[in-house]
Amino acid sequence: MVGKMTTSGELTADRIIAAGRQLIMRRGYNGFSYADIADAIDIRKASIHHHFPAKTDLVIAVLNEWREAFEADVTSLEANGADAIEKLRAYVGHWERCIADDTAPFCVAGMLGAELPSLPEEVAQGVKAFFDSVTSWLEQVLESGVKDGLIKLDSSVHAAAATLVSVVYGAMLAARAYADVALFKEVTEAAVERLVKPRKRLRSA
Repeated sequence: MVGKMTTSGELTADRIIAAGRQLIMRRGYNGFSYADIADAIDIRKASIHHHFPAKTDLVIAVLNEWREAFEADVTSLEANGADAIEKLRAYVGHWERCIADDTAPFCVAGMLGAELPSLPEEVAQGVKAFFDSVTSWLEQVLESGVKDGLIKLDSSVHAAAATLVSVVYGAMLAARAYADVALFKEVTEAAVERLVKPRKRLRSA
């Protein structure tokens, strides 16, 4: 009986987190309330408070899940033996698909980052932690790409990683503003291609 109750509770919490994620992506932190979640998944507000006493608790849970999903994707790329260029293309390709099918029209951390000055400190720290993770991973990818002769950089690894993050999130915003997924693809693919080191052509005999 206890096991069933725990499972049911976990499923309810997952539904609440999923609803919170969708609302954040579309409205931001300040644009939704527990009443919106209650309407979205047909649940009582008291039940939401049972799982997440405060809105900050829910948003931090959403951020943690978001970061765990990113880390799982990174682990999968590593396991598949993808090279640096393939990893960068997978990263921007993931967002292109999410924007195209509307499952994630905007990154949760990106939406929250736009509201950073007005966020509770705990949530702000979670947002910063997510971007630190993404930037750190991109730095590692770029470093390995340079080492393997696949990538050329005109700046430091840190600056190049920060630039790529800025391009991806800027393209995400532009795609939303113009309702044009193709624009996201065009901008981000060009950014990746600029990092690809030209291969020397063999001279004809």
